[in-house]
Amino acid sequence: MKLGIQINEGPYQHQASDTAYQFAKAALAKGHEIFRVFFYHDGVNNATRLAIPPQDDRNIQQQWADLAKEHNLDLVVCIAAAQRRGLLDEDEAKRQGKDANNIAEGFRISGLGQLIEAGIECDRLIVFGA
Repeated sequence: MKLGIQINEGPYQHQASDTAYQFAKAALAKGHEIFRVFFYHDGVNNATRLAIPPQDDRNIQQQWADLAKEHNLDLVVCIAAAQRRGLLDEDEAKRQGKDANNIAEGFRISGLGQLIEAGIECDRLIVFGA
């Protein structure tokens, strides 16, 4: 089964990202394909490279990046939601006249068209978070 995943909540104020991550791992282990993971609303905060969780806590951004690298997953961050929350990739930082970027390796910024495409291409689009 081809799956799309949408995450609408940040990594440390809600369980949605952890649940989505565990779901993705389990789905991949069962042989399902994950077409795309789309981070939307506060879910874009999962993609910052500047978060530093305590040593005894999980690093959800790193977990997503590692899973993406291992399984060649497409981790897409909504551009409008990211800009509202101060998340920029290198190109967008230059375009907006900012002197830094903060999107973690393995994630990319794009538009809502990527979410629509996932909904069309996938057998199921599973949404985590409100």
